[in-house]
Amino acid sequence: MAGRPGPGAGRREEAAAGGARRFPLECCEGLGGLDYSQVDVAAMARLFGYVDVTDTGFIVAVLSIVFNPLFWNVVARLEHKTRVFSRVFGSAHAACYCLGAVILLLNCVRSHCFTEAMKSQPKLEGWDCHWTYYSGVAISAVGTLFVISSFLALGFTGTFLGDYFGILMEAKVTSFPFNVLDNPMYWGSTAIYLGWSLMHASPAGLLLTAVVAISYTIAMLYEGPFTEEIYRQKQKGAKNK
Repeated sequence: MAGRPGPGAGRREEAAAGGARRFPLECCEGLGGLDYSQVDVAAMARLFGYVDVTDTGFIVAVLSIVFNPLFWNVVARLEHKTRVFSRVFGSAHAACYCLGAVILLLNCVRSHCFTEAMKSQPKLEGWDCHWTYYSGVAISAVGTLFVISSFLALGFTGTFLGDYFGILMEAKVTSFPFNVLDNPMYWGSTAIYLGWSLMHASPAGLLLTAVVAISYTIAMLYEGPFTEEIYRQKQKGAKNK
């Protein structure tokens, strides 16, 4: 805010008086005067020092991670707009089952690429221990619980974008795990990859897990409002009858 000194103001005055500083701070006024000279980047630099982002396997893993939610959103929206896949397969249910099968196959490919990318890059020695391994097992178990319970609560068509095919649920699911967090399928899947990365003490896996989380977050930003609009139209149509 204008007229309010940022948290690094005192340190800037100190530096102006002759104290040494590692980074210029004038450029940071737009971010509230944040003093980036106080950020310890050693741990981050050490972590990324283990990851070769130019490795072919790593690049393929990133592409597979980004492609999956892009694919199913494009296909589902095309179906919702044109009903082209329902016509091709003869029914909305058959088209939805086919899309679900393709998504499962793509997820298997993604997991394979993720694992191969981890195997091709070094481990973080300090994390290659029983404590980290079992922490990863626990996180993966929680993620698996969220994924499986989400599937059981939604069913196959509910899980695999059936609402885009006109296969709408009678009411919003509020049972576990949806009473714990929103989008438990996505966050559960992210937790599985995080746990898998810890079990392998893999910095590359952690970076790929971040890509998974970002990809799902973007997907949720697009899917959430669109799905809400589908059910809003359903309610509007029911009232007009």
